[in-house]
Amino acid sequence: MKNIITAPAARIRQGDLTLYSTALNVRNLSRDGFYSVETLDPKSEHDKGYQRLLNRGRARKLADYIVKGQETRDAFLPTSVFLATDKSLPFDESSNTITIDLDLVGAFNVVDGQHRLEGLKLAAEKDKRVLDFELSVNIAVNLPNIHQMCHFLIVNTTQKSVDKSVEQRIIARLTDALDVEDIPSLPKWILNTVEKGEIEKAVRYIDYLDDQGDSPWKGKIHKANDEPGTGLINQSSFAKAVVKYVLTANNPVTAIRDFDKEKRIFLNYWKALAALLDDGESETLYKYVGVELFCQFSIPFFMKLQATGNYRVDTMESMLRACFDNLEGEYAGVGHSEWWRTGGHAGRLNAGALRLVAQELTRSLNAASMTESIQI
Repeated sequence: MKNIITAPAARIRQGDLTLYSTALNVRNLSRDGFYSVETLDPKSEHDKGYQRLLNRGRARKLADYIVKGQETRDAFLPTSVFLATDKSLPFDESSNTITIDLDLVGAFNVVDGQHRLEGLKLAAEKDKRVLDFELSVNIAVNLPNIHQMCHFLIVNTTQKSVDKSVEQRIIARLTDALDVEDIPSLPKWILNTVEKGEIEKAVRYIDYLDDQGDSPWKGKIHKANDEPGTGLINQSSFAKAVVKYVLTANNPVTAIRDFDKEKRIFLNYWKALAALLDDGESETLYKYVGVELFCQFSIPFFMKLQATGNYRVDTMESMLRACFDNLEGEYAGVGHSEWWRTGGHAGRLNAGALRLVAQELTRSLNAASMTESIQI
């Protein structure tokens, strides 16, 4: 019977969602197999997790607070954690109790509250009195995994912040599942984003750049839940630039309507840029400045290529070289690798300055392709 827990509970119905609101002590919450955290792994295409990585420092701070409060009996955590299972729980209406058989329903997925649970477990390891500390718990039953993921997104985007890269990954998965799975009601702004599909497409662009062995972007993008310090630019910043400049109606690449070709063209573009600007020390090219500038510039650049239908790397290199050679004055350095080195001029540009550079690149691109004699 050690894996069976009976606890007072209130049944709450919200549309098709059934919740049981209860209180459980740390002794029960910390049992082996009581809960699991489905962490999102962007490196696995078969991954079904959705949680951010645990911040152990945050959990240890909470543990210290709980332990310190044992003597003064003033430690409290008034907010509830949100657990979920795709199974049902027996509810006794006469006694208003639920029965949890961990062998049948465990482990619960943590939709919200993983840091509180981990902090309490750490606190109990330091002070056994914490085992009797009770926590308010809401348990959703009969909730499929994709619904749990939706509720995680709702809780962490409408009530508190979650890493944008994690948010983008979940939105991408929901877009992918839109026509094949039953998705619960989402806030209108989230649903609009999911239905538009731009985030999903941008994330796939980025994954393609990072996955190809001959890509200059290999290992340079910090994805959701990657170890701190990896990569030169966050997935969230890169995806934002792709959505803003590349996946727009005025960018000719979106008119191709062949996603495999679109990804290859975008990769070829960066291969050509890297061949001309990356001398092995040009890190700023792969940071916000380089991504923002060359995603902007991709619009006029692809317009020029559209007329020829030739999107090969050597063709792009030739056109870029002519464009860079045609730059004058303070912008002449853009086409040289020294400009893109850490501590170089590129790293000192803000968003406004980048728009001016993009305009100058466009002017230079057009001037380089003009004939010497113009007839009117």
